[in-house]
Amino acid sequence: MAWQLDDINFRTVSDPKGFVEEGDAQYKARVELAAEKIIENKKNSPIVLLSGPSGSGKTTTAMKIAEELNRRGVGTHYVAMDDYFNTVSPETTPRTPEGEYDLESPLCLDMDLLNKHFTQLSRGERIYVPKYEFSRRMRIQEPSKSIKLKEDEIVIFEGIHALNDAITTRHPEAFKLYISARTDVMFGEKLVFKRSWFRLVRRTVRDHNFRGTDPHETIAMWANVRRGEAKYVSPFREKADFEFDTAFPYELPVFNATATELFRAIPEGIERFDELRTVLPALQLFGHIDESLVAPDALIREFIGGGIYEY
Repeated sequence: MAWQLDDINFRTVSDPKGFVEEGDAQYKARVELAAEKIIENKKNSPIVLLSGPSGSGKTTTAMKIAEELNRRGVGTHYVAMDDYFNTVSPETTPRTPEGEYDLESPLCLDMDLLNKHFTQLSRGERIYVPKYEFSRRMRIQEPSKSIKLKEDEIVIFEGIHALNDAITTRHPEAFKLYISARTDVMFGEKLVFKRSWFRLVRRTVRDHNFRGTDPHETIAMWANVRRGEAKYVSPFREKADFEFDTAFPYELPVFNATATELFRAIPEGIERFDELRTVLPALQLFGHIDESLVAPDALIREFIGGGIYEY
């Protein structure tokens, strides 16, 4: 799928409010369809597995689907699979060929516990979801929550490895959902903004706004993130029962002012430097939409802030 740069810039100037509302309405329709399919599968399993690469908006999408399911009378619980990370250890944590910790690897997850919990939930038993402390890279003793499903409830497990074979082959009846920003921007026949760059811009803005991460750190990690996606996430996309695009035609004009400043800090010499240094001039092709026009419950509030959801 592709959008035309001229169309985006025309709507940015001529009707920014309507442009934003139209994009959000299209996303809402996809969420509603996902909720319908989850309800159809509920007789087979109360488990929903939501996957997608970094920057896809998985957390907000999970919350949106939960809201839609609740509206239709289906109670919903949410679990971030990040809480199932194992404590980082020199003895057990997988490593890259260069000897660094491979934190993108599914081997960082406690798959045995995850699978045990899926089975227990399907049987109507109570589980205690672990809690992972990222600042110390360790799982702590106190659980993050406990869940026992009622007959009219489901649970959404969200994480980049949710569709990994280690899970789906043991729980094929679970509903499997894959999301990603999957739209390019063209100028005529020329590609001017790659689909993967949507997610890079989102990550860079989010890390700057909420994680205190300098943009050069986020951008310098991008090559390794993409490697991890290609190896551990994208190959399992075909397992999905349903997938949809989470890119918005209006989002680059909203991100533009902040992202342009951040991408001036691209560090020379990093892997994929020649590609990444072209993101800044590509951003400058877009106009500007004031973020005040973005609804408080919009997905991109996950990255720019000012939204109603807690992450």
